[in-house]
Amino acid sequence: MLVTCMALVSVIFWAVNYPATRYVLPYYSPGSLSMLRFFIASIILTVFAVIKKSRLPDKKDLLLFVFNGFAGIFLFAYFLNTGVRFVASGVASFIINSAPVFTLVLARLFLKEIVKPACWIGIFISFFGLAAIMLSQTVGFSLNIGVFLLLIAAISNSVYNVVQRILLRKYTFLETVTFSMIPANLFLFIFIPDVVRDLSSSPPPLATLIVVLMGFFPGAIAYLSWGYALSIVEKTTHVTVFLYLVPFLATLMGFLWLDETMTIWAFIGGVAIIAGMVLTNTLGKAR
Repeated sequence: MLVTCMALVSVIFWAVNYPATRYVLPYYSPGSLSMLRFFIASIILTVFAVIKKSRLPDKKDLLLFVFNGFAGIFLFAYFLNTGVRFVASGVASFIINSAPVFTLVLARLFLKEIVKPACWIGIFISFFGLAAIMLSQTVGFSLNIGVFLLLIAAISNSVYNVVQRILLRKYTFLETVTFSMIPANLFLFIFIPDVVRDLSSSPPPLATLIVVLMGFFPGAIAYLSWGYALSIVEKTTHVTVFLYLVPFLATLMGFLWLDETMTIWAFIGGVAIIAGMVLTNTLGKAR
């Protein structure tokens, strides 16, 4: 019961992040939103790391943490926030949640993980879903640029997942997330002028409050509750199965909050992505 509650907390916070991002983007640029959110999250995670007396990274692992922060957090946050400007929350969530498919491909290439044939069938199904979403987002004969930006974000997230697997062999989940997020902020500091400009334009107090809450809940608390659930569950799949709920919840929240709609082909594509991931995580699970 505790595992289910902790996993659902993370899933709900990650789902609401999509419509929340679309809500605040008229008042905060993608860069300033990225910096504010993860700066707040890194402060909270650092406090938890100090309380838990987490170990500092070894010098030989510093570059790996820096790379993880750059590729998996800095690039992910910027391209996610930029891409969400052009597509609905549900569509964005389906695309981002295709990251496990890219993770599997990268793990096969760089970690030499062996996968069953059924896994490649799942990958094919997921890529079919991505193609359906891309076609559903065409305007005339032009593809929506937001789809490409979100694909870059999904690939960046998959890089983070692969590097995290390497780091988790030596560090705890809290240490891995915290020491990846801290260097990510060094790159995000390039958006300080954007933050100053956006704050000086007097955005609505509600938008600013939502940005702060995004840093606290989806940015920190969700990661901590997810890590705790993973640490006490017997099998990882007992927790990761909840991730399939994120795009459906994001779609519902986008409809209720922002009156967003989704084409039938986008929804079919999203379902195909989820179906492909279910297959890769069951019959095609890596050995």
